[in-house]
Amino acid sequence: MSRITTHSVTVQFGDCDPAGIVFFPNFSRWMDAASLSFFMQCGVPPWRELVKTRGIVGTPLLEINTKFFKPVTYGETIHITTQVIEWRAKVFVQVHRVTRGDDLICEGREVRAFVKRDADNPDRLRAIAVPEDIRALCS
Repeated sequence: MSRITTHSVTVQFGDCDPAGIVFFPNFSRWMDAASLSFFMQCGVPPWRELVKTRGIVGTPLLEINTKFFKPVTYGETIHITTQVIEWRAKVFVQVHRVTRGDDLICEGREVRAFVKRDADNPDRLRAIAVPEDIRALCS
């Protein structure tokens, strides 16, 4: 298992559909932000620094699954707890739990990989082994 971090979001009017309910893709955007926030809170340098020092571009999303339980509207604050539940050789699985107070709003599961630019074709990204030092910071 890993550390659990929290990322908070205040829902804005523009995040909602005409019925005043958060448009579902916004949860993916917020979970993506929570993923980055997880690494930053664990002490991992920003991707713009890692690309300069180690060639690591970031952790793109390979797979996503989200299950929704309750709606959210503008003016409400939600909290996204994030943790890595599985470290594999080249990928890791993150789980995000979105809550409003005691209410579980949705749960998201993401599979991501650390990537570098391909040496033979810099337009392509290649997954690398999960860096042990980063894994240690997140445990």
